Amino acid sequence: MKVLLAAINAKYIHSNLAVYSLRANLGKYKENVQLKEYTINHQKEDVIQDIYKEQPDVLAISCYIWNIDFIQGILEDIKKVLPKTDIWLGGPEVSYLSEQFLKENPWVKGIVRGEGEVTFCELVSSYVDKEKKLSDICGLTYVSKGEIHSNPDRALSNLDDLTFAYEDLSDFENRIIYYESSRGCPYSCAYCLSSVDKSVRFRSLDLVEKELLFFINHKVPQVKFVDRTFNCSHNHAMGIFQIIKKHDNGITNFHFEISADILNEEELAFLSTLRPGLVQLEIGVQSVNEQTISAIHRKTSFEKLKKNVLFIKEKGNIHQHLDLIAGLPYEGYESFAHSFNAVYDMRPEQLQLGFLKVLKGAYMYDVQEKYGIVYSSKPPYEVLQTNWLSFDEIIRLKQVEEVVEVYYNSMQFVRTMESLLPFFENAFSMYECLGDYYEEKGLFELSHSRMARYEILLNFVQEKLKPERPEAQQEIIISCLKECLLYDLYLRENLKNRPQWADSQDRYKDDIRQFYKKEAVEKSYLKDYEKTEEKQLYRMTHLEVFHYDVQDSFEKKLLPVLFDYQNRSPLSHEARTFQVKELMEL
Repeated sequence: MKVLLAAINAKYIHSNLAVYSLRANLGKYKENVQLKEYTINHQKEDVIQDIYKEQPDVLAISCYIWNIDFIQGILEDIKKVLPKTDIWLGGPEVSYLSEQFLKENPWVKGIVRGEGEVTFCELVSSYVDKEKKLSDICGLTYVSKGEIHSNPDRALSNLDDLTFAYEDLSDFENRIIYYESSRGCPYSCAYCLSSVDKSVRFRSLDLVEKELLFFINHKVPQVKFVDRTFNCSHNHAMGIFQIIKKHDNGITNFHFEISADILNEEELAFLSTLRPGLVQLEIGVQSVNEQTISAIHRKTSFEKLKKNVLFIKEKGNIHQHLDLIAGLPYEGYESFAHSFNAVYDMRPEQLQLGFLKVLKGAYMYDVQEKYGIVYSSKPPYEVLQTNWLSFDEIIRLKQVEEVVEVYYNSMQFVRTMESLLPFFENAFSMYECLGDYYEEKGLFELSHSRMARYEILLNFVQEKLKPERPEAQQEIIISCLKECLLYDLYLRENLKNRPQWADSQDRYKDDIRQFYKKEAVEKSYLKDYEKTEEKQLYRMTHLEVFHYDVQDSFEKKLLPVLFDYQNRSPLSHEARTFQVKELMEL
């Protein structure tokens, strides 16, 4: 008896925690189950052929909004070439309205609803040694003799009873590891499936420590906790923070999804002591409109959230990723712009602009008509319009999302975008205008190199700011912008070829040469380059003389900056910089 357990991920760098946990908890049936991972970027024909070559007796696939279209596109053909293979599905995308799904997809034998470890083990046992009948297994919806049967739900598992999902990490090189220390969520956010299970269960800290040490000892680059609200329990969260600090290997990064407004002083104080880059936090703001927050059943104090985010920001050791959701009740275009500006003002490392997804099983699915929510009938069931937001406005917000991703979230234009902000009413209007420019020029449809993105931004400023300002002022703006662009470029890499739009540094050649000659002996700035000679120092670093304060005020000022690429920020990956005082009076 051969069971093939398949995961179809969104990207190669992702892994599927669910299928690894299912396999780890099979006990004596583990040898009967083979695991395969694909991505939605694979050709469907290739996936079908690969599954066919395995000739499984049972095929089980994990389903989510990002892969269900792909899965439904291959199931019928798989059943045609493997008519004797029973196909079983599981996961959040099929756990709700499971009977309807089976009616619409007759080539599927059944569905594992909800948590699957125990249910899947019993399902495999029913095939291998016939100890259990399908009718005796809780948590199944299945077809038998042309009729659909839904067994009772399965009781939720004690997390300590589940076997650790990972044994061998050889297949996870250059991939993200996912881990869970809790299940369920105490909150009832209307758009989230986690609100269905309000009974939060935790894995014991002694088990968590043992398992995290497995990742740490293997020097895994990143471990992403999938806990829905990681810090809903102070003792549990603090225990894990203490574990990762105690065993910090200087390499592994841990990602947590938290509610920032409930962070207390002890947690904030402890977080401020962590190695830069050890932790990154994802924080769901969603909206700052109080009526919206109430309608989606959140209890968030934006003032507390802002205070805590700014506290963490000031310490400079933790990457923060803040989320907004467009298309929520009572959030129109102007209201969303206000929410955007409120979050942008905190300058998180990432600002994710997302769109409401109406998920089967979530409260928002039940009240869609009340709020006039119209959404796509195809996954990911994304909002098209609401009583407060038209489709035209959704399209404009999509444009804003794209340019924010390129010019903010990439962290490649930090100083440049700051220098442009004063010329616009607010941050949202700046990205809105840039999005309109991309649309006007047909730039969204094209693929752009990183250098092309810089040139587009330069052209945008030259075209859009020029009509409103005197020529002399426009020249100053462009000169400052070019230097900001150059600064952002050199922060990332030691350019081999200077951009065509950058001003020449020929007048400073002798001074720069003298600086490196002196620095090779004294190491006043580059102390980590102890045995490095002058020519090597010159090649391994970069010294640029700017004529504007590109690091702060953007005012006209001579600013020689030395870029050290051997020492980078663990949060932004920017080169370490020094202001070279000896050259200030050139």
